[in-house]
Amino acid sequence: MSALLDATVEHLKALVAFDTRNPPRAIGTDGLFDYLRAQLPGFTLTLTDYGAGAVTLHAVRGEPKFLFNVHLDTVPDSPNWTADPHTLRLTETRAIGLGACDIKGAAAALIAVANAGDGDMAMLFSTDEEANDARCIAGFLSESHPYEAIIVAEPTKGEAALTHRGIHSVMMRFAGHAGHASGEQKATDSAVHQVMRWGDAALDFVAAQSHERFGGLTGLRFNIGRVEGGIKANMIAPSAEVRFGFRPLPTMDPDQLLRLFRTLVEPQPAEFDETFRGASLPAGDTANAEANRLAARDLADELEIPVGNAVDFWTEAALFSAAGYTAFVYGPGDIAQAHTADEWVTLAQLQHYAETIDRIINRASA
Repeated sequence: MSALLDATVEHLKALVAFDTRNPPRAIGTDGLFDYLRAQLPGFTLTLTDYGAGAVTLHAVRGEPKFLFNVHLDTVPDSPNWTADPHTLRLTETRAIGLGACDIKGAAAALIAVANAGDGDMAMLFSTDEEANDARCIAGFLSESHPYEAIIVAEPTKGEAALTHRGIHSVMMRFAGHAGHASGEQKATDSAVHQVMRWGDAALDFVAAQSHERFGGLTGLRFNIGRVEGGIKANMIAPSAEVRFGFRPLPTMDPDQLLRLFRTLVEPQPAEFDETFRGASLPAGDTANAEANRLAARDLADELEIPVGNAVDFWTEAALFSAAGYTAFVYGPGDIAQAHTADEWVTLAQLQHYAETIDRIINRASA
């Protein structure tokens, strides 16, 4: 292994050993952040606790043009892990551990690069990306920062992802009237029947969007994740709850989609609440989104980072884009290995990412 990869792996061992599972979001300002601060001599460090396990460390050296953002929280481990998820295991080709792919591997590489030279560099480490509660980035963006662009680390197989879908989660309830199920029913009687009609209409609508395209993405992603209601087979259901999500293209208007989903059938749901919203990447209407995508592409070309395909998963790059920054997603690993038992990232991907960041930070200014 190269010296840069050796250092990356050593930092990754340390980062994986810290329990940053989210939930339970039991992340404080000590432990992990004590380690990070100790590894970054020569940086101006700003540690901020936004509560509920949301902590950021903003590290700046010199006058950097770009900010590298990486989250350090992970999803919970599953019972299918074959060894301690917080002990990094190495094979000839892989580093295995909770968060190794998503996305502590990138964090480890950034620390290694920071110590491999003295180039101007800025990093933002955060801990709430897996929480659907973007306190860290929202808090950071509440103040202005002099960066030309933000490069957000997520598993993109060493390519720049310029485009991804937004994400919206919704909880809605239908109201019916309890009664004996032997008689003829009106459309408004059973809350469960209302859900069935709504589901049919929603799936038909989504199928009709299959021709919509932007930046390599096609159609509207949609999922009914949970349906709960009713009492038993011979009772008319007095209530039913549905939780669904949709992932629009950057050119789709999410508020218009929300209005449409709410009014698909009569009677309309008695309650309809959006529980999470994440913007698409790039942000903006049709014209602005394309202009922002091209600006991100030009930056990736300038930095000699190959541009890859658009991705379906959501990232916090969208939050930076919505705040007016040029932003794209770039990191080691494959999203197929994220959130899985025995999560892993290849050593080759870690080395390539570290060498690329080193070239941008230390070699370009040498």
